[in-house]
Amino acid sequence: MKYCRILFVFLFTNSLQFAFAQKIEIVNSGTKTSIRGLCVVSDKIIWASGSNGMVAKSTDGGNNFSWMQVPNFEKRDFRDIEAFDSNTAIIIAIAEPAQILKTVDGGKHWNIVFTDSTKGMFLDAMSFYNNKNGIVIGDPINNKTFIATTRDGGNNWIKKDSTPTLTEGEAFFASSGSNIVYQKKKMLFVSGGKKSNLYYNNKKYELPIVQGLESTGANSIDVFNNKAIIVGGDFSKDSSTTNNCVLVDLKKMIFTQPKTSPTGYRSSVVYINQNIAIACGLNGVDISNDAGLNWQKISNDGFHVVKKSKKSKAVFLAGSKGRIAKLIL
Repeated sequence: MKYCRILFVFLFTNSLQFAFAQKIEIVNSGTKTSIRGLCVVSDKIIWASGSNGMVAKSTDGGNNFSWMQVPNFEKRDFRDIEAFDSNTAIIIAIAEPAQILKTVDGGKHWNIVFTDSTKGMFLDAMSFYNNKNGIVIGDPINNKTFIATTRDGGNNWIKKDSTPTLTEGEAFFASSGSNIVYQKKKMLFVSGGKKSNLYYNNKKYELPIVQGLESTGANSIDVFNNKAIIVGGDFSKDSSTTNNCVLVDLKKMIFTQPKTSPTGYRSSVVYINQNIAIACGLNGVDISNDAGLNWQKISNDGFHVVKKSKKSKAVFLAGSKGRIAKLIL
């Protein structure tokens, strides 16, 4: 029994040390844009996109950001961005019309590579599993999910004819550009609203997450090997911890909820490694060091999106008023 008590104290102390060792450092703020698109290419290269047609880029690890307003898109909202290097990036303009733009010269010029003027079109998120193959997802048209794919790095997009049918009141949140994961042999996406489901391997799985209202449901998903973390909640009650996170065993398709939930509605989640994950939302940032079973709040600053570097361990967050931050491990 004495050994057990010592082991418990050791584990508890180390857990506290881990929680308090984390720090969110603001590296940019004050720009008149709400950022929901974020792509961390490497330790040095970070791209972000937001409202008012604004795009930001850093090539020195977030020490400095250069801001650009895309001409003729000053009143548009770029809810997601995908970048491959300091020159090449893709952004989605959500609606009216829904458009995809690409730059190959670091943002000096943007070319429109896709346009859809269908009434009700609203693009929500993108995901690429390499520099060539990507996917974009949008809200349903006549209850059919909008999906388009590219195989040439976003130069051309092809709409898929056979896509899932959503129920009335079910759609996708464009809160962080992270409700879809596209890997070579996996495509997963989560819906929210009056119904909230996981779509995986052409099958639909109802999520044990709060739903029933337009403000409820899943917002974000991330995958590490055969595990997934899904976060969301009710953005109209941003401090509610009720059914705001789901852990998924993708091999057995078993859904479980954390022992200790994130401390509010969460719009974005990302694995740092197989054990450590970070989630953010309107009322703060949470860290888990046990693959999502328990969460601890490390910041009261609100952010819309969190992303990890494709090539390294760097983690950045972004939110309203041009706020961009770095996770200090």
